[in-house]
Amino acid sequence: MPSREHVERFVKVVEEGHFVEAMEEFYAADASAQENNEPPRMGLAALLDHERATLQRFKRIEARCVRPILVDGDQVVIHWQFVFHHSSGAVIRLDELARQTWRAGKLASERFYYDPGLMRP
Repeated sequence: MPSREHVERFVKVVEEGHFVEAMEEFYAADASAQENNEPPRMGLAALLDHERATLQRFKRIEARCVRPILVDGDQVVIHWQFVFHHSSGAVIRLDELARQTWRAGKLASERFYYDPGLMRP
């Protein structure tokens, strides 16, 4: 189970905009991630590829954690607010809940809940 301090370090790295680095440091090699009801992406390599592709689509992405962070054993829930800045000047604001399962100090699975309609500029 992750300590609250460990989860806070993860959040700090994400809030600093180091999305790929956060995944490399905190995600398990066999981690999975799922957007709403879409099929999950499996394995850290696939998650990193997806993250890099997302970062390429935007000029800048800002992330902010809305506290409190919920930690209950291996289960963590983080409320994120993202601002996506498109090169066209469009700005997308997204509220998201991330429900995570941690194993041996690494993020093993994550499911994101958000309104996909908000991802359109």
